[in-house]
Amino acid sequence: MAAEPNDEIKAMSFEQALAALEKIVDDLERGDVPLDQSIKIYERGEALKAHCDRLLKAAEDKVEKIRLTRDGNPVGTEPLDAE
Repeated sequence: MAAEPNDEIKAMSFEQALAALEKIVDDLERGDVPLDQSIKIYERGEALKAHCDRLLKAAEDKVEKIRLTRDGNPVGTEPLDAE
């Protein structure tokens, strides 16, 4: 089975994906990229954005807040309220 063009994105950390996305935005904003290349890097940018969104959602799901007793002692954790 052939690898998809953006398969390596799945292995990127959030920071790596964000840096790659920022470079794409800079390249596109400069306006000196040929149209066919602009389309390819835009599609890569969409894949990077989706990856960043997935990583952020996973991180948010892991964030917990500490529950305290009335006298201020920790008694466990519970999911952080998503607002």
